[in-house]
Amino acid sequence: GGYEVANSLRFNDGSSDYLNRTLGSDGNRQKWTWSGWVKRGTFVASQMIFGCKSGDISASLNFRDDQLRFFDYDDGAFGSQLKTNRLFRDVSAWYHIVVAYDTTQGTAANRIKFYVNGVQETSFATSTYPSEDFNGYINESDYTHYVGSEDGSENFFDGYIAEVCFINDQQLDPTSFGEFDEDSGIFKPIDVSGLTFGTNGFYLNMASSTELGTDVSGNSNTFAETNLTAIDQSTDTC
Repeated sequence: GGYEVANSLRFNDGSSDYLNRTLGSDGNRQKWTWSGWVKRGTFVASQMIFGCKSGDISASLNFRDDQLRFFDYDDGAFGSQLKTNRLFRDVSAWYHIVVAYDTTQGTAANRIKFYVNGVQETSFATSTYPSEDFNGYINESDYTHYVGSEDGSENFFDGYIAEVCFINDQQLDPTSFGEFDEDSGIFKPIDVSGLTFGTNGFYLNMASSTELGTDVSGNSNTFAETNLTAIDQSTDTC
């Protein structure tokens, strides 16, 4: 029993596959949550999962040297950067990843939180937290947002991505997106359609083979596809 995820989207770094969207207006740049299920297909130095970029300004959730990393970057300086000690090298496994961002928090370590498969990551090779009330670059309308590439020209993701949610105005934990199976203890997806997504929020379930970047949150914040076609819609899911 339980909630069934029907589809994922397959990204091939050799084909330069990605989704992108230009925002119509700014959202909350201080508080948001990103959630998604990810299955790696190969190992390269840098693979982008989600982020935004314009010129020398960028923000990125990615695998860097097999470590999970998030950063805000502006013209040679990191406004924030978290990079796990843990390595992610299992190409047979689905990882549920949550980045929970809230720079209004008084405690620095609470301003960015990583969760993997329902458990918070606390061991970091790099941990530079943003200053209090820092305006990050995610949700800034001047910067194109991407799934599967840094800027449409490099650091392409290779593997599968499913159940992508972006929640504006809330710093959520994994219980909004999944639960631990009472028998196996494995973290598994739940129905997220009832969440409040907020300005620029979206939910990509990859269910439309003709429009793979369709937002089904009710906000119509659909992403455009590049080099992705119906053949990239997969039933390999979390």
